Amino acid sequence: MATININQIKEEAAQLYLNGDYFCSEAIVSVIRKYFDPNMPECAIAMASGYPVGIGGSMCTCGAVSGGVLALGYFFGRVAPKDKKIKHAMALAKELHDYFQSKYKVLCCKVHCHGMKLGSKQHMQQCAMYTGDIAAKTAEIIARELKITVS
Repeated sequence: MATININQIKEEAAQLYLNGDYFCSEAIVSVIRKYFDPNMPECAIAMASGYPVGIGGSMCTCGAVSGGVLALGYFFGRVAPKDKKIKHAMALAKELHDYFQSKYKVLCCKVHCHGMKLGSKQHMQQCAMYTGDIAAKTAEIIARELKITVS
């Protein structure tokens, strides 16, 4: 596999969100699919469609983090019952969670969007930034684990 450009992934995910092509979780799965495994079934993007705006609009867990966790699960999750690789998949998901929490304090969409009108320029800019950041961090984790060179 060629070198992965983390900044390109970050920018593309943010643009997919800003352009209205995809919501946060979908944008992340889409760019991870494009750059890491174009053979990933397109339905993986559809699986991310329930997570935007804090899980279906409930304003709970940030959809960007959810999208990143979905992408990590694709590469490192288990499909066989009792497969021990679940521990590694969970550790990587926690790494992504802890990254977001340490940088942005909470995962709650409601807290991050407090006082903003959903769809406003302020909201879109903020969530595009989260989308790009989490796409980049997810790509870094995947590249590290798969021993892919990054630039």
